[in-house]
Amino acid sequence: MVNKWIKRIYTAMMFIFLYAPIAVLIVFSFNDSKSTAKWEGFTFEWYQALFDNSYIMKSLYYTILVALVSAALATLIGTFAAFGIYYMKVWKQKLVLNVNSIPMLNPDIVTGVSLMTLFVAMNIQLGLMTMIIAHVTFNIPYVVLSVLPKFRQMPGELMEAALDLGATPWYAFKKVILPEIKPGIITGALIAFTLSIDDFVISFFTTGSGVSNLSIAIYSMARRGIKPEINALSTLMFGSVLVLLLIINKRTKIEDI
Repeated sequence: MVNKWIKRIYTAMMFIFLYAPIAVLIVFSFNDSKSTAKWEGFTFEWYQALFDNSYIMKSLYYTILVALVSAALATLIGTFAAFGIYYMKVWKQKLVLNVNSIPMLNPDIVTGVSLMTLFVAMNIQLGLMTMIIAHVTFNIPYVVLSVLPKFRQMPGELMEAALDLGATPWYAFKKVILPEIKPGIITGALIAFTLSIDDFVISFFTTGSGVSNLSIAIYSMARRGIKPEINALSTLMFGSVLVLLLIINKRTKIEDI
């Protein structure tokens, strides 16, 4: 009994330690004062100031644009990559999946610097396009790992059966395979979108002047001192990512039933 209560207290302390800073940030985003030292009343002033800030709104535009485009491209490429991996021999699957895991295991700074070096070496000007390419690069492995289990859950002869009945390869994929793997595709797309919105390090190294996402905008603003608008922006980003993660978690539970 005592050990059970100790475990509960330890778990509660761990969550308090992790989420107390975020809770403070959220509370002070509604504080009627620029100071975070004390509470002086409730207000939405900083949210209004946030939406009136052209720099932040521009960063929000680039964030959503990059997230949507990179998630769409990564989902498309990752789905067909998973399709190809599924029909490989076992040893080839293991080899390709090990290579696929490298971008996920790499520290973000290594991936960011590597991509920046590649773009510079190829004389590609850093900007919106390079940021999108970078986001597609680190999103693809997550899509592959979301879609591949759905291939493994379906009967192995499903594709061959459709072809034997006269379907073309594309028609068989669209009408037979796609409905089976659709949940994994949606989950992979949501994960890619969430990762893209949340990314800072890789974006920082692969973007150019005039193009920044919200993470870079917050970093730039924080260097000049913490402003209440940053608290408001961080609160909205936390809420958005939390909603997406809840959707992903719910979809995963439904798929497991």
